[in-house]
Parts: sequence; structure tokens; C-alpha cells
Amino acid sequence: MTQAVDDVRGSLLGGSAGQATASAGQLSATAPAGQLSVLAQLVSGGRVVILSGAGLSTESGIPDYRGATGQARRAEPMTYQTFVSGAAARRRYWARSQLGWRHISGAVPNLGHHAVADLEHRGLLAGIITQNVDGLHQAAGAWRVIELHGGLDRVVCLGCGERTRRERLDQRLRAANPGWDARVAQVNPDGDVVLADDEVACFRVVDCARCGGLLKPDVVFFGENVPRPRVDQCHALVEQADALVVLGSSLTVMSGYRFVRHAARLAIPVAIVNVGPTRGDAQASLILDAPLGQTLTAVVSRCRRAS
Repeated sequence: MTQAVDDVRGSLLGGSAGQATASAGQLSATAPAGQLSVLAQLVSGGRVVILSGAGLSTESGIPDYRGATGQARRAEPMTYQTFVSGAAARRRYWARSQLGWRHISGAVPNLGHHAVADLEHRGLLAGIITQNVDGLHQAAGAWRVIELHGGLDRVVCLGCGERTRRERLDQRLRAANPGWDARVAQVNPDGDVVLADDEVACFRVVDCARCGGLLKPDVVFFGENVPRPRVDQCHALVEQADALVVLGSSLTVMSGYRFVRHAARLAIPVAIVNVGPTRGDAQASLILDAPLGQTLTAVVSRCRRAS
């Protein structure tokens, strides 16, 4: 690590009095040049862990729960308790998810995803922790990705534990519901959509082809715990980092926020790029209230010039 990067990281640990913030009122297309330079210097030192949230995928057409698109929808996410409560709840979920999956699976990585993949390819990232279930980091070419909340591209049987590809389930559901289609009112970030009750009532659910058990998307529903080994893996990754950069997360949910708290306890600099305030602002040394795609592209450009 160069002395310049050491100086940047040292200054960012100087406490809240030295916190650097780019507020929404200062923004145009990206954050101010000075803030971008500080972030680029922080990243160019390497050993950076990325923690990404739904705000990174909104530019790919996938809405979030708590940003501007989330406020417009006011959607209630599926909970684990509701999913396992009875056949009617699962029918409602799978009917809605069958259409939502088509929207999620058709999404493509945006500038922000490609920028993160570029930083990884340059050897600047220790790893990526994503709260998203859309697989867009991997689609952009990143491979050191921990999917904290799982992935919608997989399905797990609650009986035998077998995991299969979502495409396979899609084929089975299409075969079980020939001619079924419905009008989508809105799409949620977990692949769920809003449908009328009469459109759900006639939908037929299929069970595990191996054991007949209940099928569930291989994601962590609200009210469900992230598997402990996965949490431990993320904590270990943060402990190895020289910086933690949060992208597009309000950090409202503890499952992601805990890693910001962990980094702060270890005196690891935390930078946040997000549209709007976050729960982790008090622990952050650098805050950019800015659109992610163009901001991250600008950071990558500065890292290229510095290399």
C-alpha cells in the first residue's frame, strides 16, 4: 500500500469530526470530484470488501424496498412464517414469483455492477458481500461473491434439501399451468409481484421431484436467519479488509448492518455510496449521496489512471 493511500485511510479514521460527506444537494451526475478522488484512493489501495444492497440494482430495473422506488410501492415482502403457514400462502407466492422471476431473470448488469467487476479483476477487492438475490454481480463477471441472502436462480426442497436450478422449476410450473398468465401490477426486489386473488386461485404448485417435499426459493426470507457459516464467512472477510465500501444499501436490516459495525469496531475505514441516508452513516468515514452507476464508473476511471 502506498504512503498516499495510507494517509487517506488514516485520515478517514480520524473520527466523526473529520467525516467527509457529499450531500444530495451538491450532486449533479456524480459526486463532487474531491469526494470521488478520496474514494478512488481508498479503493486503489486494495483489499477492499464491497457490501452491496438493492440500490445497486435499481438501475437494472429491479426495484428496492426502502429507496425512492420502494417508497412508491410500499410492498410487503414474503416472510418465512407466512410461506410455511399453509398451502394457500405458498400458492400465492409461487404464482406471483412465477411471473416476477421472468422479470428478474431478464435483468442485465448496469454500470455499477460492471464497475465492481472491473475493480475485482484489477485485484483491488478482497471480496463482495451482496444482500441482493438477483445474481447481477456474477452476470457482470465478478466471481468472489458471497450471496448473503441466497439467490433466486436456485430452489431448495425443505424436505430432502436438494437444490435445483430455477429454470427447471419454471419448466415444471409452465407444464402444470398451461395457458396460465396474469397481469403484473408491480414487481418486488425478491422476485414477487402483485396479482389479483382470482388470478392466484387457479395456479397449481408443484413439489420436489425427488421426495415430494415443499419447494422454497433458495433465499433468506424476512423472518428467517442467515445461515451461521455464511455470516462467519462474511465476518472473516471483513476482518481481512483494509476498507469496507457499502454500495446501495440503507443498512436498515441488521443482516447487512452488522458488518459495518464489525468494521468500525476493528478501526477499518467504512465508505458508503447510496442515494439517501443510511443506518450506518454514524460509523462511516466517507459518505457519498450519489447515483451509483456513474459514480462507480468515475471511481474506476480514476483507479485506472492511478495504476
